[in-house]
Amino acid sequence: MSIFESAGLKLLRLSNPEFAHNVAIKALNLGLVPKPKTSVFENLKTSICGLELDSPVGLAAGFDKNAEAVDPLLKCGFGFIEVGAVTPKGQPGNPKPRLFRLPKDQAVINRFGFNNLGMDIISERLARRSTKGIVGVNLGANKNSDDRIKDYVKVLQCCAPFVDFATVNVSSPNTENLRNLQEKNSLNDLLDEVMTSRENLENKVPVFLKISPDLTLNQIDDISEIALKMQIDAIVATNTTVDHQGLQSDVNNKHGGLSGRPLFSKSTWVLANLSARLDKKVPLIGVGGIASAEDAYVKLLAGASAVQLYTGLVYNGMGLVTKINKGISEMLSKQHKSNLSDIVGSEREKYQ
Repeated sequence: MSIFESAGLKLLRLSNPEFAHNVAIKALNLGLVPKPKTSVFENLKTSICGLELDSPVGLAAGFDKNAEAVDPLLKCGFGFIEVGAVTPKGQPGNPKPRLFRLPKDQAVINRFGFNNLGMDIISERLARRSTKGIVGVNLGANKNSDDRIKDYVKVLQCCAPFVDFATVNVSSPNTENLRNLQEKNSLNDLLDEVMTSRENLENKVPVFLKISPDLTLNQIDDISEIALKMQIDAIVATNTTVDHQGLQSDVNNKHGGLSGRPLFSKSTWVLANLSARLDKKVPLIGVGGIASAEDAYVKLLAGASAVQLYTGLVYNGMGLVTKINKGISEMLSKQHKSNLSDIVGSEREKYQ
Protein backbone atom coordinates (compact mmCIF):
# COMPACT_ATOMS: atom_id res chain seq x y z
CA MET A 1 0.00 0.00 0.00
CA SER A 2 1.41 3.40 -0.97
CA ILE A 3 1.88 6.21 1.54
CA PHE A 4 -0.88 8.21 -0.15
CA GLU A 5 -3.32 5.30 -0.09
CA SER A 6 -2.50 4.56 3.54
CA ALA A 7 -3.08 8.20 4.51
CA GLY A 8 -6.33 8.31 2.56
CA LEU A 9 -7.64 5.16 4.25
CA LYS A 10 -6.79 6.53 7.69
CA LEU A 11 -8.72 9.73 6.95
CA LEU A 12 -11.72 7.82 5.66
CA ARG A 13 -11.78 5.62 8.76
CA LEU A 14 -12.17 8.72 10.92
CA SER A 15 -15.50 9.52 9.23
CA ASN A 16 -18.91 7.89 9.13
CA PRO A 17 -18.57 4.56 7.25
CA GLU A 18 -21.29 5.21 4.69
CA PHE A 19 -20.06 8.75 4.05
CA ALA A 20 -16.52 7.38 3.64
CA HIS A 21 -17.75 4.82 1.13
CA ASN A 22 -19.51 7.49 -0.94
CA VAL A 23 -16.34 9.62 -0.86
CA ALA A 24 -14.33 6.64 -2.12
CA ILE A 25 -16.69 6.19 -5.08
CA LYS A 26 -16.41 9.88 -5.97
CA ALA A 27 -12.63 9.81 -5.58
CA LEU A 28 -12.41 6.87 -8.00
CA ASN A 29 -14.40 8.82 -10.58
CA LEU A 30 -12.25 11.91 -10.13
CA GLY A 31 -9.03 9.94 -10.46
CA LEU A 32 -8.00 10.75 -6.90
CA VAL A 33 -7.54 7.13 -5.84
CA PRO A 34 -3.97 6.00 -6.62
CA LYS A 35 -4.24 3.38 -9.35
CA PRO A 36 -2.39 0.21 -8.38
CA LYS A 37 0.23 -1.06 -10.78
CA THR A 38 -1.58 -3.86 -12.54
CA SER A 39 -0.12 -6.76 -14.47
CA VAL A 40 -1.63 -9.61 -16.41
CA PHE A 41 -0.29 -12.96 -15.24
CA GLU A 42 -0.61 -15.63 -17.90
CA ASN A 43 -1.22 -18.42 -15.39
CA LEU A 44 -4.20 -16.52 -13.94
CA LYS A 45 -6.15 -16.28 -17.18
CA THR A 46 -9.26 -18.39 -16.97
CA SER A 47 -12.68 -18.90 -18.51
CA ILE A 48 -15.97 -19.18 -16.60
CA CYS A 49 -19.24 -19.72 -18.44
CA GLY A 50 -17.60 -18.49 -21.63
CA LEU A 51 -16.34 -15.31 -19.95
CA GLU A 52 -12.63 -14.81 -20.56
CA LEU A 53 -11.00 -13.40 -17.42
CA ASP A 54 -7.48 -11.99 -17.14
CA SER A 55 -7.69 -12.64 -13.40
CA PRO A 56 -9.92 -14.78 -11.18
CA VAL A 57 -10.23 -11.92 -8.67
CA GLY A 58 -13.49 -10.01 -8.94
CA LEU A 59 -15.23 -7.18 -7.11
CA ALA A 60 -18.32 -8.31 -5.21
CA ALA A 61 -21.67 -6.57 -5.51
CA GLY A 62 -22.35 -3.85 -2.96
CA PHE A 63 -19.29 -1.71 -3.53
CA ASP A 64 -20.63 0.07 -6.61
CA LYS A 65 -24.37 -0.21 -6.08
CA ASN A 66 -25.35 2.31 -8.75
CA ALA A 67 -22.73 1.65 -11.44
CA GLU A 68 -21.08 4.98 -10.70
CA ALA A 69 -17.44 3.91 -11.00
CA VAL A 70 -17.39 1.03 -13.46
CA ASP A 71 -14.66 2.42 -15.72
CA PRO A 72 -12.11 3.28 -13.00
CA LEU A 73 -12.78 0.02 -11.15
CA LEU A 74 -12.04 -2.00 -14.29
CA LYS A 75 -8.57 -0.42 -14.28
CA CYS A 76 -7.73 -1.61 -10.75
CA GLY A 77 -6.73 -5.16 -11.62
CA PHE A 78 -10.05 -6.94 -11.21
CA GLY A 79 -10.81 -9.75 -13.63
CA PHE A 80 -14.49 -8.86 -13.36
CA ILE A 81 -16.76 -6.58 -11.35
CA GLU A 82 -20.37 -6.79 -10.24
CA VAL A 83 -22.65 -3.79 -9.64
CA GLY A 84 -25.84 -3.59 -7.62
CA ALA A 85 -27.96 -5.01 -6.19
CA VAL A 86 -30.41 -3.40 -8.60
CA THR A 87 -34.18 -3.35 -8.15
CA PRO A 88 -36.91 -2.32 -10.64
CA LYS A 89 -37.74 0.86 -8.75
CA GLY A 90 -35.24 3.00 -6.90
CA GLN A 91 -35.50 2.73 -3.13
CA PRO A 92 -33.74 4.40 -0.19
CA GLY A 93 -33.03 1.20 1.72
CA ASN A 94 -33.11 0.86 5.48
CA PRO A 95 -32.77 3.76 7.94
CA LYS A 96 -29.31 5.07 8.83
CA PRO A 97 -26.94 4.25 10.42
CA ARG A 98 -26.69 1.01 8.48
CA LEU A 99 -22.97 0.41 7.95
CA PHE A 100 -20.56 -0.37 10.80
CA ARG A 101 -16.82 -1.06 10.85
CA LEU A 102 -15.49 -3.73 13.20
CA PRO A 103 -11.72 -3.07 13.04
CA LYS A 104 -10.81 -5.56 15.78
CA ASP A 105 -12.37 -8.26 13.62
CA GLN A 106 -11.38 -6.84 10.20
CA ALA A 107 -15.08 -6.97 9.44
CA VAL A 108 -18.11 -4.90 8.49
CA ILE A 109 -21.80 -5.17 9.33
CA ASN A 110 -24.30 -3.67 6.89
CA ARG A 111 -28.07 -3.49 6.77
CA PHE A 112 -28.46 -1.36 3.65
CA GLY A 113 -31.56 -3.10 2.31
CA PHE A 114 -30.89 -2.85 -1.45
CA ASN A 115 -30.63 0.95 -1.57
CA ASN A 116 -30.20 1.89 -5.23
CA LEU A 117 -31.42 4.26 -7.93
CA GLY A 118 -33.39 1.63 -9.84
CA MET A 119 -32.85 -0.32 -13.02
CA ASP A 120 -33.55 2.46 -15.53
CA ILE A 121 -30.84 4.82 -14.26
CA ILE A 122 -28.33 2.04 -13.62
CA SER A 123 -28.85 0.42 -17.04
CA GLU A 124 -28.24 3.80 -18.69
CA ARG A 125 -24.96 4.12 -16.81
CA LEU A 126 -23.93 0.60 -17.80
CA ALA A 127 -24.68 1.42 -21.42
CA ARG A 128 -22.26 4.36 -21.27
CA ARG A 129 -19.23 2.50 -19.91
CA SER A 130 -16.18 2.79 -22.12
CA THR A 131 -13.57 0.54 -20.52
CA LYS A 132 -13.33 -3.03 -21.74
CA GLY A 133 -13.85 -5.70 -19.11
CA ILE A 134 -16.29 -8.19 -17.65
CA VAL A 135 -19.17 -6.51 -15.81
CA GLY A 136 -22.14 -8.18 -14.15
CA VAL A 137 -25.30 -6.99 -12.45
CA ASN A 138 -26.70 -8.23 -9.15
CA LEU A 139 -30.47 -8.68 -9.43
CA GLY A 140 -32.69 -7.74 -6.50
CA ALA A 141 -36.33 -7.25 -5.61
CA ASN A 142 -38.04 -4.19 -4.18
CA LYS A 143 -38.82 -4.33 -0.48
CA ASN A 144 -42.55 -3.69 -0.97
CA SER A 145 -42.94 -5.68 -4.17
CA ASP A 146 -46.14 -7.66 -4.75
CA ASP A 147 -44.24 -10.16 -6.90
CA ARG A 148 -40.53 -10.50 -6.18
CA ILE A 149 -40.00 -13.10 -8.88
CA LYS A 150 -41.21 -10.65 -11.51
CA ASP A 151 -38.83 -8.05 -10.08
CA TYR A 152 -35.82 -10.26 -10.81
CA VAL A 153 -37.05 -10.84 -14.34
CA LYS A 154 -37.63 -7.12 -14.93
CA VAL A 155 -34.11 -6.16 -13.86
CA LEU A 156 -32.61 -8.94 -15.97
CA GLN A 157 -34.52 -7.81 -19.07
CA CYS A 158 -33.58 -4.16 -18.49
CA CYS A 159 -29.87 -4.60 -17.78
CA ALA A 160 -28.92 -7.68 -19.83
CA PRO A 161 -28.06 -5.74 -23.01
CA PHE A 162 -25.29 -3.91 -21.17
CA VAL A 163 -23.65 -6.60 -18.97
CA ASP A 164 -21.76 -9.87 -19.31
CA PHE A 165 -23.53 -11.82 -16.55
CA ALA A 166 -26.37 -11.46 -14.04
CA THR A 167 -26.54 -12.73 -10.46
CA VAL A 168 -29.81 -13.71 -8.79
CA ASN A 169 -29.42 -12.49 -5.21
CA VAL A 170 -31.71 -14.40 -2.85
CA SER A 171 -29.32 -14.29 0.07
CA SER A 172 -29.20 -10.74 1.41
CA PRO A 173 -30.30 -10.77 5.07
CA ASN A 174 -31.36 -7.12 4.93
CA THR A 175 -34.60 -7.39 2.95
CA GLU A 176 -37.33 -9.02 5.01
CA ASN A 177 -38.13 -12.60 3.99
CA LEU A 178 -35.86 -12.45 0.93
CA ARG A 179 -33.92 -15.51 2.08
CA ASN A 180 -37.15 -17.51 1.96
CA LEU A 181 -36.58 -17.60 -1.79
CA GLN A 182 -33.68 -20.00 -1.12
CA GLU A 183 -36.12 -22.69 0.01
CA LYS A 184 -36.47 -25.49 -2.49
CA ASN A 185 -39.89 -24.82 -4.03
CA SER A 186 -39.51 -21.04 -4.04
CA LEU A 187 -36.03 -21.21 -5.54
CA ASN A 188 -37.24 -23.61 -8.22
CA ASP A 189 -40.05 -21.24 -9.21
CA LEU A 190 -37.79 -18.19 -9.21
CA LEU A 191 -35.04 -19.74 -11.31
CA ASP A 192 -37.55 -21.26 -13.71
CA GLU A 193 -38.90 -17.77 -14.45
CA VAL A 194 -35.47 -16.16 -14.67
CA MET A 195 -33.94 -18.82 -16.93
CA THR A 196 -36.99 -18.84 -19.20
CA SER A 197 -36.77 -15.06 -19.48
CA ARG A 198 -33.05 -15.29 -20.24
CA GLU A 199 -33.72 -17.54 -23.22
CA ASN A 200 -35.89 -14.83 -24.76
CA LEU A 201 -33.17 -12.18 -24.52
CA GLU A 202 -31.01 -11.15 -27.45
CA ASN A 203 -28.01 -11.11 -25.11
CA LYS A 204 -28.34 -14.44 -23.30
CA VAL A 205 -26.07 -13.60 -20.40
CA PRO A 206 -24.85 -16.29 -18.00
CA VAL A 207 -27.01 -16.38 -14.87
CA PHE A 208 -25.35 -16.85 -11.47
CA LEU A 209 -27.03 -17.62 -8.14
CA LYS A 210 -25.78 -15.97 -4.94
CA ILE A 211 -26.44 -17.96 -1.78
CA SER A 212 -26.23 -17.49 1.97
CA PRO A 213 -23.50 -18.87 4.24
CA ASP A 214 -26.16 -19.69 6.84
CA LEU A 215 -27.23 -22.97 5.26
CA THR A 216 -27.62 -26.53 6.45
CA LEU A 217 -26.28 -29.51 4.52
CA ASN A 218 -29.84 -30.37 3.49
CA GLN A 219 -30.27 -26.87 2.05
CA ILE A 220 -26.96 -27.18 0.22
CA ASP A 221 -28.25 -30.47 -1.21
CA ASP A 222 -31.43 -28.76 -2.42
CA ILE A 223 -29.58 -25.83 -3.97
CA SER A 224 -27.17 -28.17 -5.75
CA GLU A 225 -30.05 -30.21 -7.13
CA ILE A 226 -31.91 -27.14 -8.40
CA ALA A 227 -28.77 -25.57 -9.86
CA LEU A 228 -28.21 -28.66 -11.98
CA LYS A 229 -31.86 -28.98 -12.93
CA MET A 230 -32.15 -25.33 -13.97
CA GLN A 231 -28.71 -25.29 -15.60
CA ILE A 232 -27.54 -22.30 -13.57
CA ASP A 233 -24.26 -21.06 -15.03
CA ALA A 234 -22.46 -20.49 -11.71
CA ILE A 235 -23.04 -20.18 -7.97
CA VAL A 236 -21.63 -17.35 -5.86
CA ALA A 237 -20.81 -18.63 -2.37
CA THR A 238 -21.49 -16.65 -0.30
CA ASN A 239 -23.30 -13.50 0.80
CA THR A 240 -22.98 -12.06 4.34
CA THR A 241 -23.91 -13.93 7.52
CA VAL A 242 -26.33 -13.11 10.34
CA ASP A 243 -24.14 -15.10 12.73
CA HIS A 244 -22.32 -12.57 14.93
CA GLN A 245 -20.88 -15.01 17.46
CA GLY A 246 -17.27 -14.72 18.58
CA LEU A 247 -16.69 -11.12 17.54
CA GLN A 248 -14.23 -8.98 19.49
CA SER A 249 -15.91 -5.69 18.56
CA ASP A 250 -18.98 -4.21 20.23
CA VAL A 251 -21.94 -5.17 18.04
CA ASN A 252 -24.83 -4.32 20.33
CA ASN A 253 -27.89 -3.36 18.25
CA LYS A 254 -25.88 -3.73 15.05
CA HIS A 255 -28.01 -6.38 13.38
CA GLY A 256 -27.37 -7.01 9.70
CA GLY A 257 -25.07 -8.95 7.41
CA LEU A 258 -21.53 -9.57 8.64
CA SER A 259 -18.68 -9.66 6.11
CA GLY A 260 -14.92 -9.82 6.38
CA ARG A 261 -12.53 -12.06 8.30
CA PRO A 262 -15.12 -13.79 10.58
CA LEU A 263 -17.06 -14.98 7.52
CA PHE A 264 -14.11 -16.78 5.94
CA SER A 265 -14.46 -20.24 7.48
CA LYS A 266 -18.26 -20.38 7.26
CA SER A 267 -18.36 -19.32 3.61
CA THR A 268 -15.51 -21.68 2.71
CA TRP A 269 -17.39 -24.58 4.34
CA VAL A 270 -20.42 -23.89 2.15
CA LEU A 271 -18.16 -23.57 -0.89
CA ALA A 272 -16.40 -26.89 -0.24
CA ASN A 273 -19.65 -28.74 0.31
CA LEU A 274 -21.11 -27.33 -2.90
CA SER A 275 -17.95 -28.37 -4.71
CA ALA A 276 -18.30 -31.94 -3.45
CA ARG A 277 -21.87 -32.16 -4.67
CA LEU A 278 -21.48 -30.39 -8.01
CA ASP A 279 -17.96 -31.64 -8.84
CA LYS A 280 -17.24 -28.90 -11.42
CA LYS A 281 -20.58 -29.37 -13.21
CA VAL A 282 -21.41 -25.81 -12.08
CA PRO A 283 -18.56 -23.30 -11.59
CA LEU A 284 -18.32 -21.74 -8.14
CA ILE A 285 -17.23 -18.24 -7.17
CA GLY A 286 -15.82 -17.99 -3.66
CA VAL A 287 -16.65 -14.91 -1.59
CA GLY A 288 -16.28 -14.14 2.09
CA GLY A 289 -13.36 -12.92 4.18
CA ILE A 290 -10.71 -12.68 1.47
CA ALA A 291 -7.97 -10.25 2.49
CA SER A 292 -4.83 -11.87 1.06
CA ALA A 293 -3.53 -14.09 -1.73
CA GLU A 294 -3.45 -16.97 0.76
CA ASP A 295 -7.17 -16.50 1.48
CA ALA A 296 -7.99 -16.48 -2.21
CA TYR A 297 -5.87 -19.58 -2.77
CA VAL A 298 -7.80 -21.47 -0.08
CA LYS A 299 -11.06 -20.63 -1.84
CA LEU A 300 -9.63 -22.07 -5.06
CA LEU A 301 -8.49 -25.23 -3.28
CA ALA A 302 -11.94 -25.55 -1.72
CA GLY A 303 -13.63 -25.48 -5.11
CA ALA A 304 -13.85 -21.93 -6.44
CA SER A 305 -12.98 -21.20 -10.07
CA ALA A 306 -12.87 -17.48 -9.24
CA VAL A 307 -13.25 -15.26 -6.17
CA GLN A 308 -14.75 -11.92 -5.22
CA LEU A 309 -13.91 -9.48 -2.45
CA TYR A 310 -15.19 -6.24 -0.96
CA THR A 311 -14.58 -5.85 2.80
CA GLY A 312 -10.88 -6.59 2.38
CA LEU A 313 -10.62 -3.35 0.39
CA VAL A 314 -11.97 -1.36 3.36
CA TYR A 315 -8.94 -2.31 5.46
CA ASN A 316 -6.27 -2.84 2.80
CA GLY A 317 -7.09 -0.42 -0.03
CA MET A 318 -7.40 -1.01 -3.74
CA GLY A 319 -3.79 -2.15 -3.99
CA LEU A 320 -4.92 -5.41 -2.41
CA VAL A 321 -6.18 -6.61 -5.79
CA THR A 322 -2.73 -6.52 -7.37
CA LYS A 323 -1.18 -8.17 -4.31
CA ILE A 324 -3.65 -11.04 -4.52
CA ASN A 325 -3.13 -11.51 -8.25
CA LYS A 326 0.64 -11.55 -7.84
CA GLY A 327 0.48 -13.86 -4.85
CA ILE A 328 -1.77 -16.45 -6.51
CA SER A 329 0.44 -16.44 -9.60
CA GLU A 330 3.55 -17.03 -7.48
CA MET A 331 1.92 -19.84 -5.49
CA LEU A 332 0.88 -21.59 -8.70
CA SER A 333 4.42 -21.31 -10.04
CA LYS A 334 5.95 -22.69 -6.83
CA GLN A 335 3.68 -25.71 -7.10
CA HIS A 336 4.56 -26.11 -10.77
CA LYS A 337 0.95 -25.55 -11.81
CA SER A 338 0.48 -23.89 -15.18
CA ASN A 339 -3.07 -22.69 -14.67
CA LEU A 340 -5.83 -22.27 -12.09
CA SER A 341 -7.85 -25.29 -13.16
CA ASP A 342 -5.05 -27.52 -11.86
CA ILE A 343 -5.89 -26.65 -8.26
CA VAL A 344 -9.64 -25.90 -8.24
CA GLY A 345 -11.30 -28.15 -5.65
CA SER A 346 -8.14 -30.20 -5.12
CA GLU A 347 -8.37 -29.92 -1.32
CA ARG A 348 -12.09 -29.44 -0.77
CA GLU A 349 -12.31 -32.34 1.71
CA LYS A 350 -10.06 -30.34 4.05
CA TYR A 351 -12.66 -27.56 4.32
CA GLN A 352 -15.89 -29.57 4.56
